[in-house]
Amino acid sequence: MKFHREGTKIITSTILILAIINALVYFLIEPAALSISLVLSAILLILVMQFFRVPKRIPTTGDDLIVCPADGKVVVIEETEETEYLKTKCIQISIFMSPLNVHVNWFPIGGIVSYFKYHPGKYLVAWHPKSSTENERTTVAVKHSSGREILFRQIAGAVARRIICYAKRDAQVTQATEFGFIKFGSRVDVFIPIGSEIRVVKDQVVKGTQTVLAVLPKAEI
Repeated sequence: MKFHREGTKIITSTILILAIINALVYFLIEPAALSISLVLSAILLILVMQFFRVPKRIPTTGDDLIVCPADGKVVVIEETEETEYLKTKCIQISIFMSPLNVHVNWFPIGGIVSYFKYHPGKYLVAWHPKSSTENERTTVAVKHSSGREILFRQIAGAVARRIICYAKRDAQVTQATEFGFIKFGSRVDVFIPIGSEIRVVKDQVVKGTQTVLAVLPKAEI
């Protein structure tokens, strides 16, 4: 199993701390209790390691496709006004990432990064209506070859306390390649053009780079 580079320090620290705890249990408490301590330590280490796993996948790609940027469950599909950058009506699709999901985030579409901004903020639960505007978050927009812009936002939650984003303004990016990581889950919002063909439904379990969220509307002639 491959692990994300963002987890290297945490996994190493967890192994060291658990080794110290088990040594203390053996020498200072009761040798017979070591077996219980080892089992609990193994469970905790497995949980931490699975937080940082990186799946090996063959991505679904297509010039007019908007692919899912994260593993999780669709919690919102609605028409809304995107007020930060696009400043127009869009269809918002939100994916909730639980602590058990893969936490890597991928570009839903290829193009040029036209906007990037980090926002410090609160840590409301990810499904809170105000989490997308008040929580810590990063916002990225990619300009597609058709001229349309797709905006997506990583949002921290009550557990997720650190967002990593590798997107750079004006960079050329490829669909389904990694753009960031949210430690211990949370939520990703995607804002797509009105008229796009939606390919998911609310409460659907989705996979990053695998599930097609929508198809862009055909260019006007």
